[in-house]
Amino acid sequence: MEKTYVIGIDYGTDSVRAVLVDAHSGAEVAQAVHPYARWKEQRYCNAAQNQFRQHPLDHLEGLEATVRAVAAKVPAEQIRGLAIDTTGSTPGAVNEQGQSLALLPEFAENPNAMFVLWKDHTALEEAAEINQKAKTWGGVDYTQFEGGIYSSEWFWAKIMHVVREDAAVAQAAHSWMEHCDWLTLQLTGADLATFKRSRCAAGHKAMWHESWQGLPSEEFIQHLEPKLAGLRARLFEDTFTADQVAGTLSAEWAERLGLRPDTVVAVGTFDAHAGAVAGEIEAYSMVKVMGTSTCDIVVAPMDEVGQKLVPGICGQVDGSVVPGMLGLEAGQSAVGDLLAWFRQVIEWPLRALLPQSKVLSAEQQQALRQELSDNIMAELNKAAAAVDPEESHVLALDWVNGRRTPDANQALKGALMGLSMGTDAPHIFRALVESICYGSRRIVERFEEQGVPIKQVIGLGGVAKKSAFMMQTLADVLNRPIRVAESDQAPALGSAMYAAVAAGLHPDVTTAQKAMGNGFADTYEPNPARVADYEARYQQYLAFGQFVEQNTQSMTGEVAEPALAEQA
Repeated sequence: MEKTYVIGIDYGTDSVRAVLVDAHSGAEVAQAVHPYARWKEQRYCNAAQNQFRQHPLDHLEGLEATVRAVAAKVPAEQIRGLAIDTTGSTPGAVNEQGQSLALLPEFAENPNAMFVLWKDHTALEEAAEINQKAKTWGGVDYTQFEGGIYSSEWFWAKIMHVVREDAAVAQAAHSWMEHCDWLTLQLTGADLATFKRSRCAAGHKAMWHESWQGLPSEEFIQHLEPKLAGLRARLFEDTFTADQVAGTLSAEWAERLGLRPDTVVAVGTFDAHAGAVAGEIEAYSMVKVMGTSTCDIVVAPMDEVGQKLVPGICGQVDGSVVPGMLGLEAGQSAVGDLLAWFRQVIEWPLRALLPQSKVLSAEQQQALRQELSDNIMAELNKAAAAVDPEESHVLALDWVNGRRTPDANQALKGALMGLSMGTDAPHIFRALVESICYGSRRIVERFEEQGVPIKQVIGLGGVAKKSAFMMQTLADVLNRPIRVAESDQAPALGSAMYAAVAAGLHPDVTTAQKAMGNGFADTYEPNPARVADYEARYQQYLAFGQFVEQNTQSMTGEVAEPALAEQA
């Protein structure tokens, strides 16, 4: 049998990677990674204002560089399909031709014309408005399938914020597209009006649902913001699952990528959902895609849970992960980001004082800084793991980037308590890791409280593969075994599985999973000696969180997203 291959392309927060995969065995033939140059410099971002924007040139340059590199490994005629997953919700404004406004000369340096990254929280006030108006306007509550609370991380809130802030962008924007849709449109050269939009993206973030024939009504959208009048008609009605064909490569992109124009391009999707497919998700599994943030993905049979509404999660969408099953999403806004924040805090002397050194040359300063930076996380993990939990009284909240679930509230802040003169960096690092695990337990409990059992937990992504300390702590806090998926590039592999189905190489996603899955690398069993201690600490975490949540708005002056404290 002739070898056939597919390419999965995964857009993360910091870089894009492409993997070339054997469509029948799932074996990885080649991979390539491309960091975003402008993003690396934090251009168009303002962390103090929670503004995080990405220029589409970063994405297009990365697409060409990575796909060309992996495609060159085998004959182009043997590569039958490709698919893209991205972070989300990461919308951007486009003109009538589907071109990002940031690629037009007049908007080339305007952050509002760029893609509004998932972790951009500039739309806190708009999200609060959406939540208040959805429940009081007198019609359908369009947030009901988004856990009942709309987040500032999502599609409509971000669009509202941009059109209010920037009249030029508002006037020039013919439509808006999620990142995964826009990139797929670029590859196919399809007509914007008939282009197949992602079911996953639209259902989880844009309040799309079949029961109200697609997006929220024009009346409701105008009630949210009169400046959005007419936008609904320029968006979309139908959505499509990620195993469907979006089109084939345009002649331009076939040449740029070194592929054939008949290469199938699948409908786009979000990274965590693709990762869950590669993690061999099945009914009532929770797949934790652990990176800068964590997305928790669950699938369940429609005939068993299709009518349940799980409050406080990110969304529940028919077919968003595995077509024919309900996909449910939850997660935490900062996981790798939380640990990276702490590293940056303790690296401050390297940034501030090393350049003033009179005993080291500039080259030595740079070499020392790089060496220490490269080793800090590994040493912190090792030292924190050695801390006796019974001797550490530090307790942390994992909300440095707000709380995603349960009950979205991006106005919340992280916090520490229990510090003493004996507290050192490993004690604090351990508390941060534990707080992530406590947040994860709260999510598991929310699902089970609402009648969605969690029968197994699977970890994947950089944090799951690299931090045995984190995964063992998670097993102890959840009091459940944690299986860790083998693949180092799970979202890209999941996209490759979707591509294989779209290209006709497998009949459905479940078959592709069985054929192309990479299996599991490790299983972490809970340590019975730690379970009781963590049970007590978890109760303290809940009480601490309640205290901080009640006081956040008065301390910060920020607008909290409503109906949160009473649901916590």
